[in-house]
Amino acid sequence: MDNSQSKRKPYVRPVEKGWWLKNSFYIHYMLREGTSLFVSIYAVILLVGLLRLSQGPDAWAGWLAALTHPLSVLFHLAVLAACLFHAKTWFALAPKAMRVMHGEEPIPDRPIVLAQYIALGAVSVIVLLVTLLA
Repeated sequence: MDNSQSKRKPYVRPVEKGWWLKNSFYIHYMLREGTSLFVSIYAVILLVGLLRLSQGPDAWAGWLAALTHPLSVLFHLAVLAACLFHAKTWFALAPKAMRVMHGEEPIPDRPIVLAQYIALGAVSVIVLLVTLLA
């Protein structure tokens, strides 16, 4: 017998649209997940830049000129803020996702998070130096 013939009414729990706004954990989670939209749009912008580069110097120059528009600069600042927020929350999550043991004791969260920030800073400096020296 299928559900269309059943006389039972299944319970459907009502869910408000802003249910996640009532708990700071869920607000933080939704903000972190929302940063992926900025990163996705930025990835498309970079892919368009790669396409323009393949189309020749004039197309590449046009793409670079578009990046200097004030709205583009503002968008890039928003993407930077979203990426930094995402990195901060990801770094805080990493020691909880995988426990690193030293003997029988787990290594505290703080050194693991600090090591990630140091690695991020080192990679950023290396990329900056490579782009400035190229």
